[in-house]
Amino acid sequence: MKFRVTIRKGSAPDEIRTVEAPSRFAVYDQIQKEGGTVTELEDNAERFVLPAWLNISIGTGVKRAEIIRLARNLSAMLNAGLPLSRALSVIERQSSNKRLKTIVTKISDSIKKGSSFHEALSAYPKIFPELFIAMVRAGEESGSLTDALNVVAVQMERSETLVRKIKGAMIYPSIVITAIIIVGVLMLIFVVPTLTSTFTELHVPLPLATRIIVAVSNFMVANVALVFLGLIAIIIGSITFVRSRTGSNVVLSGALYLPVINELIRETYAARASRTLSSLLSSGVPVLEALSITKDVVHTDVFANVISEAEERVKKGELLSTAFAEHTKLYPILMSDMLSVGEETGKVSEMLKQIAEFYEEDVAEKTKDLSTIIEPVLMLFIGTIVGIFAVAMIAPIYSLSSAF
Repeated sequence: MKFRVTIRKGSAPDEIRTVEAPSRFAVYDQIQKEGGTVTELEDNAERFVLPAWLNISIGTGVKRAEIIRLARNLSAMLNAGLPLSRALSVIERQSSNKRLKTIVTKISDSIKKGSSFHEALSAYPKIFPELFIAMVRAGEESGSLTDALNVVAVQMERSETLVRKIKGAMIYPSIVITAIIIVGVLMLIFVVPTLTSTFTELHVPLPLATRIIVAVSNFMVANVALVFLGLIAIIIGSITFVRSRTGSNVVLSGALYLPVINELIRETYAARASRTLSSLLSSGVPVLEALSITKDVVHTDVFANVISEAEERVKKGELLSTAFAEHTKLYPILMSDMLSVGEETGKVSEMLKQIAEFYEEDVAEKTKDLSTIIEPVLMLFIGTIVGIFAVAMIAPIYSLSSAF
């Protein structure tokens, strides 16, 4: 793989060059051995990359839960005294996923040929997250691979649980809104035309709202295939846009202005950033590298930019908590305060873990209450839509009956 690297050596101007290496960690090692510091690193410098809005993921064939189970099982077997190659062989035989079996076999072969475990893992960046690879590397270097695998399993499991709870809270409103759209389309295609023909025969004057609904209905009846194709295109386009980096940033920026939801988002990202940083620092990963990896794990630019700023401040010798203290609209003020205490006591990793646990529990409680809050809002929304439709279609009938 080729990487575009910006290198800083002492007071000399920054140097930009392309480095060929098996992984980004190998690039860091190479530059450090040369006496330089990596200030910026871009993957696959010469590869053409599609725009974010065209970048559609088709999956990896390996579920996140399987990676978590792999980490836990490896940790248990290494702790029991099995060599890494034997433990990987057991994992390969136990796995029912053919894709994962193939990958584990290739990793085992790479290790037998002299590669380290983290170098073998880095050949599969879509399967093993950067956090996983970094933790394994730190565990190998410190001689505590068992603990590192256990920590990364806990980190990934907590993160997955948090995401699952938030998605679970969104299922109910998603189903209700989808049902409303489907019922609305069916009524416009099959019900409204019947009423329209009645109004036309009786020469009933139609209010503006009724005329708009009738016009929409007439267009949909005349272009049924086009309407359904349009709906499918809108659904696919919306999903693709939301899953892209640009789309997720737009949606997230808008959601931060919503009451209740904004607090949930802020605490979710605070928990994710805190646990990732805690896991990396406790495993011996250097602060700057830990921040760089955490920035990628957080992923969303709105929150990742704060971590980038923290990274720059730490390079200048400032405290880690400083950047978070200046962005309390994104990261809760409690996070910067507890970080500051951790820096004063020399227990940053432990304090970050406490922050993560606090916000994970708080988000779990708030997602339970979210359906209670959303339900009346949905009822108001449905009532408004039904009310507008009913008034628009009943008003002409009422005006007709009052004329007699």
